[in-house]
Amino acid sequence: MKLLHRLNDREIPLCLLFNRINHLKPISLLFAAVSRLGNGVFWYVLMLMLPLIYGGAALQVTLHMGLVGLVGLLIYKWLKTSTERVRPYNHNGDIFQNVVALDQFSFPSGHTLHAVSFTLVLLYYYPEWALLVVPFAVLVALSRVILGLHYPSDVLMGALLGAGLAQGSFCMWSCLI
Repeated sequence: MKLLHRLNDREIPLCLLFNRINHLKPISLLFAAVSRLGNGVFWYVLMLMLPLIYGGAALQVTLHMGLVGLVGLLIYKWLKTSTERVRPYNHNGDIFQNVVALDQFSFPSGHTLHAVSFTLVLLYYYPEWALLVVPFAVLVALSRVILGLHYPSDVLMGALLGAGLAQGSFCMWSCLI
């Protein structure tokens, strides 16, 4: 716990820097909306639309994304309860928080984990979606720090875990299919 506390202290200046723009109402509203969509709404609607757009073959993609999402959920929930890292706004009262966190702990960013893993799986099958989902995934990751909900290292680890999960899923998926 001392290690995390020291890491929190080191990252707070960066958190405060990112969080400064959260005080601007239009930017705050934009990142709050992005974060809300990143809760799953955007991804699950997209998964449901894929078979409507591409036909029955896209059911495999939707299932692949759904399984990656489920494994990602289990991983990040386990890590959050194992590390119990406090959120930046709980560590430093100067962090402006205007969006309610989905759970108590910070590490890792589940939003970022899912944004990266879903993006990579989708682009594996349908690279033409890159212009929409890559910027959205980046905005989701940025929103977590800007809104004061995560430290930069939470987002970085969420991205790395999401990328690793997607990459591992390609190996597993090819064995199953």
